[in-house]
Amino acid sequence: MVFQDKNITANGFINFYKGPGITSMEAVRRIKKIPGMPRKIGHAGTLDPLAKGLLPICVGKGTRLMENVLEGRKRYQVDITLGAVTETYDAEGTITITGSVDGLSQPEIERCMQTFIGESQQIPPMYSALKVDGKRLYELARAGKSVPRQPRPITIYDIHILDFYKSSLRLMVECGKGVYIRSLAHDLGQKLGCGGYVTDLERTACGSFYKSEAVTLQDLEAKGSYGDIGWVNFLEPIDFVLQGLNALVVSDSAKPQLVDGMSVELNYVPESSEASELFRAYDKLGRFLALVHYDTSNGLWKPVKVFNENQISKYASALNSI
Repeated sequence: MVFQDKNITANGFINFYKGPGITSMEAVRRIKKIPGMPRKIGHAGTLDPLAKGLLPICVGKGTRLMENVLEGRKRYQVDITLGAVTETYDAEGTITITGSVDGLSQPEIERCMQTFIGESQQIPPMYSALKVDGKRLYELARAGKSVPRQPRPITIYDIHILDFYKSSLRLMVECGKGVYIRSLAHDLGQKLGCGGYVTDLERTACGSFYKSEAVTLQDLEAKGSYGDIGWVNFLEPIDFVLQGLNALVVSDSAKPQLVDGMSVELNYVPESSEASELFRAYDKLGRFLALVHYDTSNGLWKPVKVFNENQISKYASALNSI
């Protein structure tokens, strides 16, 4: 990976760990101030100011794959205080209702939690960034207004108790995109009949991003082997978030056509079960070229998103599988 001075053309992802007390957008603003950081960056999956944990940062062309990051499974560790409800569903809001936790047992909580596993509909909290008629819900909430919110489809794969004592409950939650953990805590408290709100929240996994491999703002700001732009040591390539997809090799003769956005013939015809899937396309050296899709109408591979990366990817190891 070669960069000239501070005029960097960088594409990919940073496995970033956000601390508590700042918004996701503020975290992005601080990252943009780092010397040499490209201006085109964004985050995938918002974290509340109270929350900490993984906030994947998309850099350059990586912003074109933001949806692929959002589609990945998420894992959270959440602390819930039972016996009260707050207006924000977390510790930053004012307590509006209190309830009793007397007699509440762990088996009862576990039985109740099982009702949330699988596909369901969840109503977003009023204190959220969703828009209704052009207004953020949290703006309306701060103005003392409450509006109907449409339930949204969500999937929760697993919930289990890590710790429980009196009114303090700690859970691990594995879920799909769009889940509000604050709403989950609130809804769990409502089903238990005592109320509940989030007091601490940490995202520990997000698709290909894991806490054990994450870096902080201080890590990114520190100088490394690239001098003032040491943050490039932590930049993952474009195909980092696509590791779950099958990979194809594009011939030297077909490569120019593919990167120009034209459909090409390749030495592979997918099984019927794979016909609707996206594939990673690489050249013979292992440089990531594009996301491609097999067109059953003409037997050609059509580029969906072209990247034409110059660097050999360390995630091209699956090339021999097809």
